[in-house]
Amino acid sequence: MTDFEMPANLVTTIGKHEPFDRWAGELPGVVAGLCERWGVEVARPYQPGGTASWVAPTTDGRVLKVGWAHYEARDEAAGLRVWDGQGAVRVYRAERFGPTDALLLEACRPGTTLTASLPPVERDEVVAKLLPRLWMTPPPGSGFRPLQSMTEAWGRSVAPEKLPDPGLARAGLDLWLGLAGSADREVLLCTDLHPDNVLRAEREPWLVVDPKPYVGDPAYDPIQHMLNFPDRLAADPGGFAGRMAGLLGLDPDRVRQWLFARCVVEAERQPDLWTVAQRLAP
Repeated sequence: MTDFEMPANLVTTIGKHEPFDRWAGELPGVVAGLCERWGVEVARPYQPGGTASWVAPTTDGRVLKVGWAHYEARDEAAGLRVWDGQGAVRVYRAERFGPTDALLLEACRPGTTLTASLPPVERDEVVAKLLPRLWMTPPPGSGFRPLQSMTEAWGRSVAPEKLPDPGLARAGLDLWLGLAGSADREVLLCTDLHPDNVLRAEREPWLVVDPKPYVGDPAYDPIQHMLNFPDRLAADPGGFAGRMAGLLGLDPDRVRQWLFARCVVEAERQPDLWTVAQRLAP
């Protein structure tokens, strides 16, 4: 690796956070060290890539992922080990050191995203077939974080008084903070399954990549998929929530509540979601 290539999306993150910038500056040496320790050689990284990781195919047909060790992705390797290839890529090796998460993963061929492969309605059906396969009971002592830890962390950044209707915003925030604790079952969740994180493969037609595992209410898990379709949310958010609930065998009221609450939480950063929240309000 004489010329180190940075993925375009990763470059866009540089300059926004000093610790990340230091990590990115050390990335060439980190990748070289991993290749030496793990006995792999890498080709050019995938472009445009992600905003927090350097991912490239290895010459032996696998994938090396070297990522910034951020909060949400902490248990990616652990989740992939539990799923053991059932609907998700396999992980062959993983290591966390300093600010780096490194994984040696199964490659997906041809690796085309679900977004680029099928129209929206058919994407719903693929996601609805994959998610229940991931909803396992985690093994005792596995240490996965509860979904409520995520909702509480996100909730601390919400300022209802900054939104157009503080009363509605407080109602959404209260629901966001309370839903995780009222689930009638808890399973291992992906939490970030959307059509760009589902790739065409050979071992199975589709495989999930880049999960952010937590344990909690399965009714939360289709929310990220829906947020990736802003036009459909704007047109009929309740109908979209009902469709996903029906495909997944979930309580439509809980899916709708999660969607409403998430839209409130995200509304300050994505103002279009405030209109969706208003239409979903209980």
